[in-house]
Amino acid sequence: MKHETLTKSGEPDAGRPLLRHRDGHHARVTYEELFFDLVYVFAVTQLSHELLHNLTASGVIETLILWFAVWLGWQYTCWVTNWFDPETPRIRGMLFATMLLGLVMASSIPQAFGDRGLVFAGAYATMQVGRTAFIALQLPSGHPLAPNYRRMLGWVSISAVFWVAGGLMHHEARALFWLAAVLCEYVSPMFGFALPGLGRSRTREWTIEGGHLAERCQLFVIVALGETVLASGASLASAELWTPAVLLALLATFVGTLAMWWLYFGTSSKDATAAITRSDDPGRIGAYFHYVHAILIAGIIATAVGNDLVLAHPDAYPATAQAAVLLAGPVLYLLGSAVYKRVVYGVVPGSHLAGVLVLLALVPVALVSDMLVMGWLTTVVVLVVSFREAQLLRKRRGDA
Repeated sequence: MKHETLTKSGEPDAGRPLLRHRDGHHARVTYEELFFDLVYVFAVTQLSHELLHNLTASGVIETLILWFAVWLGWQYTCWVTNWFDPETPRIRGMLFATMLLGLVMASSIPQAFGDRGLVFAGAYATMQVGRTAFIALQLPSGHPLAPNYRRMLGWVSISAVFWVAGGLMHHEARALFWLAAVLCEYVSPMFGFALPGLGRSRTREWTIEGGHLAERCQLFVIVALGETVLASGASLASAELWTPAVLLALLATFVGTLAMWWLYFGTSSKDATAAITRSDDPGRIGAYFHYVHAILIAGIIATAVGNDLVLAHPDAYPATAQAAVLLAGPVLYLLGSAVYKRVVYGVVPGSHLAGVLVLLALVPVALVSDMLVMGWLTTVVVLVVSFREAQLLRKRRGDA
């Protein structure tokens, strides 16, 4: 993409460039972006606590809807800061305004399906529509990204109607409206934000900086893994007695978190940048990254909830819902990791699928074992998968 300086009207500007450099160098993640991510540290914590205190079928559905809203808000912002320089005053101001709205959204998560539904929906819809409209107005009509942002604005506006309407509803009706809103924003990029009269975008038009996009996704994984560490630390701090069972539970949750970290950062993250930059359609690969990470990070959040349960009640036998979340977190994580590595390497790792099958085979065991045993069993499965992937990585690099 050509490096250019634009005013709001599209005329040359003597100030800082609005667009990022496209000179082949890795665009670094800026301090503005790191500051913005602090809101999402809070949002992930809110989500895990919401699921922990609402472990029912409806609670899982509600948390999933809220998670997709959190993820989509971050994802759409991530694309903006990949294309546009966050160190320019206009983009920085937009980013901080989005951050404030994200803070309001995250703060209302515990009551999003209660009394603060309209607050959550209003903050989220304002964030999505406001950011997109701002960029659309900054771009001259002839700019390559201008049609894409007009189409995007159409879809987030349609979604906003569902968000606000859902905020005015109650219970199941709210969930249905918000699910429709999520689908509008999550699925529409798959079809190039196609709209009547506006056509559709092509991913080849989405010229992105692969290193920056991969690093942004990696930083969100760190945010989510940080929540598992915080959950373990908070549970240990609140324990009245640090019994051997509690300390063994801490070791299980920490080693499990370490295994998830290694499976992502130790075996594939460095190759992710190359996968985007080598592709003849980097926009498509970048879009895949965002779709896949929604699943992968959801698994980390569910695992954090499982860690809370193991540390709080290591000697207790899990109820059905508790057993389900203990297994669902690692299953989701391994499935997300498998698809991620399919995007990066072109193959689905058999070790991940085997790990998923082993976890599913543990379902009857979970119904007759205590939390501590289940914590260790799930940790061992993810740890073995990570060891296997490390072996394959050394072999792959040795062959290369």
